[in-house]
Amino acid sequence: MARPKVPRLDREKIAVAALEMVDRDGGFTMPTLAKYLDVQVSSIYHHVPGGRDGVVELLRFKATDRIDGSAFDDRPWEEGFEVWARSFLDAFRTHPAAIRLLATEPVRDPKHVAVYNSVAGGLRRAGVAADEVYGLILVCENFLLGCAFDLTAPETVAPSAVDAASYPELRDALDSAPPGVERAEQSVEMGLTMLIAGIRARIEANS
Repeated sequence: MARPKVPRLDREKIAVAALEMVDRDGGFTMPTLAKYLDVQVSSIYHHVPGGRDGVVELLRFKATDRIDGSAFDDRPWEEGFEVWARSFLDAFRTHPAAIRLLATEPVRDPKHVAVYNSVAGGLRRAGVAADEVYGLILVCENFLLGCAFDLTAPETVAPSAVDAASYPELRDALDSAPPGVERAEQSVEMGLTMLIAGIRARIEANS
């Protein structure tokens, strides 16, 4: 029998299916992924020898391929940081359910390692101390991942639980804040401004 012109399974199809399962269910196992693809588990291993870790890397590549650290190479560090941060946030706000999975699995793919290298190099050239660069990247990522959750999450505090007589300051803050997604977007803008200002202050302190 002649081989089909279009392969029934390939790495792209596996990545798309895994990401769809994470978006829908929050995770996947190799048996459930195989069932979703209507193939045998061994077929997935044939295309992804690394097994589940390999599939996670395919999924990471699919979900986060828009993250861009290249602006650090030819722009002022503040602009490079903002381009990277916004691209990072855009990737995870599209797939918030993937955050828990990808945040608990180490990065292995060379493309993503290269992005981290661009960020680290940009911060180092800006004047961030070598022993603070990695920690600073983690601080920024934690903020951005939190923002990605926040953009799709319910309010942190239920307005109905905040009585003005008992909690006047918080009630005033809630009433004054922008509604819904606008409030979440405001938090992003405030946070990015504060991070850049904090990095700048750190650089000046080290100079």
